[in-house]
Amino acid sequence: MTDLPNAASVAIVRESKVLLIKRAYAPYQHLWTLPGGRIEPGETIEQCAIREVQEELNITIRNPRAVMEQTLGREGTFRLAVFATRDFSGVLRASDEIADHKWIDPSALIALRTTSRLDDVLVKAFAVLAQS
Repeated sequence: MTDLPNAASVAIVRESKVLLIKRAYAPYQHLWTLPGGRIEPGETIEQCAIREVQEELNITIRNPRAVMEQTLGREGTFRLAVFATRDFSGVLRASDEIADHKWIDPSALIALRTTSRLDDVLVKAFAVLAQS
């Protein structure tokens, strides 16, 4: 078993808000989280992040900045690389994998059912973007 990330997610930030999605299917069905998904053979983890956002939201991200890595799921099923960016284009259109989406101020997370430690992840993502 490798310790390399096998999934990626992206904090897409516009002004002081982050784009969250509500997953339509397992894993993490009905939870609010960052867009992302599993790596495919031959991809880098950055390519995975870019492709997953394109597939899920129909937007193209550029210049993803590494934020952190996080282990999720039973027995560390997902080794998630988290990225952040303000650089994106396209008209947002959610795929059928997404039950809902919204731009949210991170202070409003308390009102949502989210994936584990999403608040901590967003603090780190906003800190990375503040350095750019």
